[in-house]
Amino acid sequence: MNNNDIFKKLRVALQLRDDQIEEILMLVDFRMSKGEIGNFFRNADHPKFVECGDQVLRNFLNGLVIYLRGTKENPTNAMDVIKQNQAEVRKNIAAKAKPDAKPKTEVKSKPTTNAKPKPKAKAPKIQVVEKFQYKSGKNKK
Repeated sequence: MNNNDIFKKLRVALQLRDDQIEEILMLVDFRMSKGEIGNFFRNADHPKFVECGDQVLRNFLNGLVIYLRGTKENPTNAMDVIKQNQAEVRKNIAAKAKPDAKPKTEVKSKPTTNAKPKPKAKAPKIQVVEKFQYKSGKNKK
């Protein structure tokens, strides 16, 4: 398991977006753009894939400690921060789901009449394939 896998698993487990990861890295004075962060999460076969170095992962973990626990002067509860992130994710999912919903169109029904539908006449069954006897060359008795 390499640093990219660890970084991906932490991102998924904590439900972090690229802008939040950028903010976490800024807490330890490590500046990195969203594009550079996104390159860590690409497939290894992708041409823009970048290996996550030890320095990047170390600074992310140090920033994550500050992000979740807070500083000595201003401590916070880690579970409160995680629940706040989960609430934001749910809110974003709900906001995205509403515009995608299409309004139901009214189905116009045909006017009803008292006439009974005519029964369909059954067509005679036509044999499509002719009966054929296969001869494999063996004489069967």
